[in-house]
Amino acid sequence: MPLHIALIEPQIPPNTGNIARLCAATDTSLHLIEPMGFSISDRDLRRAGLDYWDAVDLWVHPNWFAFRDAMDRSRCLYFSAKAQQSYWEAPYRANSCLVFGSETAGMPQRILEKHPERCFTIPMSGPVRSLNLSTAVGIVLYEAMRQVGLSRQSPVASRQVPGEYASKSGGAKLPVDNPESRAPPSADD
Repeated sequence: MPLHIALIEPQIPPNTGNIARLCAATDTSLHLIEPMGFSISDRDLRRAGLDYWDAVDLWVHPNWFAFRDAMDRSRCLYFSAKAQQSYWEAPYRANSCLVFGSETAGMPQRILEKHPERCFTIPMSGPVRSLNLSTAVGIVLYEAMRQVGLSRQSPVASRQVPGEYASKSGGAKLPVDNPESRAPPSADD
């Protein structure tokens, strides 16, 4: 499992459950750093993760210091609405650990101050202060996978050419119906 996600003191069970499902779908390890605002057996957490919990490489750390001892800091990239650099610029590697703060407190200020060169944000415009945690994790994880070259495409999707699609039998590719290329309807239509 090349990439890792770490959540510092997550508070909302459905967010963590959705992130667990994302980790199962991408073969990504999930690290939960206590204290959490729920227990691992929480009904809402289990429901959000559906039947995928057995497929998650789950690590629970009793506190930040235990996580820090278990994970080499050079592998950690930190994501916060308060960071200055875009997540597009993060130096993703195959063994990176993508670290996110809690839904209520965000990334601890001490991390932002100590590691500003390793802190990144998802650019936003408008009045929104931050994105939902599970949305942010999904955005960053798939960008990391893209940059590291770990994209997982379905066999049909990997053969596709933009503007075309493969037949179900894997035969000839047919053009996608493009409304702009259609002739205007005639009176006989």
